[in-house]
Amino acid sequence: MKAAGFISLWTLVSLPCGQLVNPAEHEDVVKHAIKLHRGKGAVIAQRKQWVLESCRKLSGLLRQKNVVLNKLKNAIRAVEKDTGLSDEEKLFQVHTFEIFQKELNESENSVFQAIHGLQRALQGDYKDVVNMKESSRQRLEALREAAIKEEMEYVELLAAEKHQVEALKNMQHQNKSLSMLDEILEDVRKAADRLEEEIEEHAFDDNKSVRGVNFEAVLRVEEDEANSKRNASKREVEDDLGLSMLIDSQNNQYILTKPRDSTIPRADHHFIKDIVTIGMLSLPCGWLCTTIGLPTMFGYIICGVLLGPSGLNSIKSIVQVETLGEFGVFFTLFLVGLEFSPERLRKVWKISLQGPCYMTVLMIAFGLLWGHLLQIRPTQSVFISTCLSLSSTPLVSRFLAGSVRGDKEGDIDYSSVLLGMLVMQDVQLGLFIAVMPTLIQAGVSTVSSIFKEILRILILIGQILFSLAAVFLLCLVIKTYLIGPYYRKLHAESKGNKEILILGITAFIFLMLTITELLDVSMELGCFLAGALISSQGHMVSEEIMSCIEPIRDFLAIIFFASIGLHVFPTFVIYELTVLLFLTLSVVIMKFVLAVLVLSLILPKTSQYIKWIVSAGLAQVSEFSFVLGSRARRAGIISREVYLLILSVTTLSLLLAPALWRAAIMKCVPRPERRSST
Repeated sequence: MKAAGFISLWTLVSLPCGQLVNPAEHEDVVKHAIKLHRGKGAVIAQRKQWVLESCRKLSGLLRQKNVVLNKLKNAIRAVEKDTGLSDEEKLFQVHTFEIFQKELNESENSVFQAIHGLQRALQGDYKDVVNMKESSRQRLEALREAAIKEEMEYVELLAAEKHQVEALKNMQHQNKSLSMLDEILEDVRKAADRLEEEIEEHAFDDNKSVRGVNFEAVLRVEEDEANSKRNASKREVEDDLGLSMLIDSQNNQYILTKPRDSTIPRADHHFIKDIVTIGMLSLPCGWLCTTIGLPTMFGYIICGVLLGPSGLNSIKSIVQVETLGEFGVFFTLFLVGLEFSPERLRKVWKISLQGPCYMTVLMIAFGLLWGHLLQIRPTQSVFISTCLSLSSTPLVSRFLAGSVRGDKEGDIDYSSVLLGMLVMQDVQLGLFIAVMPTLIQAGVSTVSSIFKEILRILILIGQILFSLAAVFLLCLVIKTYLIGPYYRKLHAESKGNKEILILGITAFIFLMLTITELLDVSMELGCFLAGALISSQGHMVSEEIMSCIEPIRDFLAIIFFASIGLHVFPTFVIYELTVLLFLTLSVVIMKFVLAVLVLSLILPKTSQYIKWIVSAGLAQVSEFSFVLGSRARRAGIISREVYLLILSVTTLSLLLAPALWRAAIMKCVPRPERRSST
C-alpha cells in the first residue's frame, strides 16, 4: 500500500515535469496520467519506468535551480565587494539578480501549487457543488495573486531596462564632449526623474495588504472606435494617459481618479460629454414643462430619464454627475438660508424640532404595525418608514422661491415653519445614516445583543444632540464676532471684481459644510446655516449675494435633478402602475394626515390656518431615499424589489407634489397675496 501511495504521489509530481522539460510531450503525458489514474493502460513495469524518468527530470531541474541560486548569491557578494562600481550601480545589479532569484522561486512554487491543486481535485467529490465552488475560489485567488506578482515583476523589469538604457546613454555622453544645451537638458532629465520619484504614490503596494482589500480581475475597455483607423493615434494617446475604462466581475465601471504620473494634465472626456449632453437636452425639456404648466425641475428629471440607463444610456460617468449634482443641493440650501433670517428661525425652533420628530415616530409606528400584519421584518419596516417620512428640501425650496411671507403681527408664516421642519429632517437623515449599521446588526443579533444595540443608539442620539448644540454655539460666535467683519472685508475687496465676493461666500459655505460634517451632522445643515448667518447682515447684503450665487445654483440644480432622473425606470413604473399608484397615494395621504394632526397640536391657535400648506409641502418623499435605498440594498436590509418600489413611489410622489401644493395655496392664501411659486 505504501509503494502504491508513493507511486501515486510521484505520478502527481511528474505531471508538471513533462510541461517544464518538453512541451511537445504535454499531450502524451496527460493521456498517460489519466490512464494511470483509471488503472488502465501500461503494465506495471512501464508505469514504474515512466514515473522514475519523470521524477528524475523534476529532481534534475530542482538541483539545477539550486545551483543557479548559489551562483546568484556568489554574484551578489562579488558585486557588493567590487570597489570599482558606484553605489547606484551596485544597487541596480543586485536588484537585477534578486529579480531572477524571485522568478526561479515563483516558478518552483507554481509547480507544487499545481500538484496540490490536482491532488485536491482528485480527492474531491464531483457531485459536491459546494466543494467544487470552494476549489474554484481558491484557484481564482491563486491566479489573482500570481497575476499581481507577475505584474510587479514586469514593472521591475521595465525599470531595470530603463536603467540600462540610461547607463548606456551616460557612457556615450562620457565618451564625447557635450554642448551647453545638452548639459542643461541632461540636468533637466535628472531633475524630472527625481520629481517623478518624489510625487509617485505607491498606492498599490501600500493598500494591497490593508484589511478589506481584495484582488479583483478587471477588464480594460477602450473607446468604441476600433473600426476607425483615423482614430488609432488618438486611442494610443489615451492609452498612455490611462483614460480607458475598467470593469470588474460585478459589472462596476471605473475610471482614472489619480494617475501615476501627475506631471501630465488629464481630463475625463466621458464626464465632459455627459455634462454637455445634460446641459443641451435640459433646455427643450424645461421649455416643454413650462409650456404645460409644470415646474422646470421635472423637465430636468425627464432629461435624466432620457439619457440614463432606462433611456439612451449615454451617460457614462453616473457617479461623477451625481457628485456634481450634490453641489446643487448645497447652493440651494444656502439660498434657502439666505432668505431665512435668524429671527424667523428663533420664532419657529420649537415647531421645527417637535414636528419632524413626532411625524417620524408616527410613521415608524404605522410601519411596524403594517409590517407585523404583512409579516415583514422589523428592521425592514423601520427602514422603509423612515425613508418615507423624509421630504424633499430642494423641491419645497423651489416652491417657496418668491412666495409671500406672513405679514400679520404675531403670525408665523408657513415658509418659516416648512423650512425649519425640512432642515430638521436633514439632521434626522444624517442621524439615520449613522444608525444604519446598527439596523444591519439588529437583523441577525440575539435578544441580548439587540439590547446593547438599543443602548448604542441612545448614546448615538446623545452624541448628535451634543453636536447640534456645538454647531449652534459656534454659529452664535460667528454671528457675533466674525461674519460682519468678514463680509465688510469681502465687499471692500470686491469693488469692480465680483469673483472675490463669489469666492469668499463659496469658501464660507464650504467651511460651514466641513464643520457640520466633522461634528457628524449633515452637510446640508451647514449650508443652510451659512445662508442664515449671512442674512443676519441685512436685506441689502442678502440681495447682493443672491444675485451672484443664484446663477451658479441654477446650473448645479439642473445637474442634480437630472441625476435623479438617472434612477427613474419608466418601464418598471408602467408594468406595476396600478400597484405603484395605490402605494404612492397611500403614502401621500398618510403623510398629509399625520402632518395635519401633528401641526394641529403644536401650532399656536392664531396660526392654525397654515397647517394645510405646510402639510402639503411635506406630503412627498425626499429624493434622498434614493441614497438610503441604495445603501440599504447593498447592506441586505431590503431586497431589490423593495428598492425599486421605494424609487418609484418617491418619483411619483415628487410628480404629484406640485398639484397638491398648488391646491393648498389656492385654498389657504388670499387671492391678492398669491404669487406663483411653481
